[in-house]
Amino acid sequence: MKIQESAENYLETILILSEKGAHVRSIDIATELNFSRASVSIAMKKLRESGYILVDADGFITLTSAGQEIADKMYERHKLLSDWLHYLGVPMETAVEDACRIEHVISEESFARIRAHVNEMNEHS
Repeated sequence: MKIQESAENYLETILILSEKGAHVRSIDIATELNFSRASVSIAMKKLRESGYILVDADGFITLTSAGQEIADKMYERHKLLSDWLHYLGVPMETAVEDACRIEHVISEESFARIRAHVNEMNEHS
């Protein structure tokens, strides 16, 4: 299933905010991403209609299983690519920025190879 990069970013942000232990609301996402509340509201409506999130009566946002699957995938890619680029000598701030772009365009096959290589390196260190 292919969704837009912006949707992947929103889902990943919801995951990250929810892991911090707080209930997630649109305002939290807007603050985290430095986006307008209106932009986030429109995106949340689209994500809800697409079945990626649920919004309760109090405005709290949770990921559906489909949304969780995409968020987990993006977050794994982000963490692994950021750490790997930093390990290769890229300054952390640049590594994080580059990982944000790469995580959306890299193929499953290429990412799997990078993950396997990193895991193999970790086993031998």
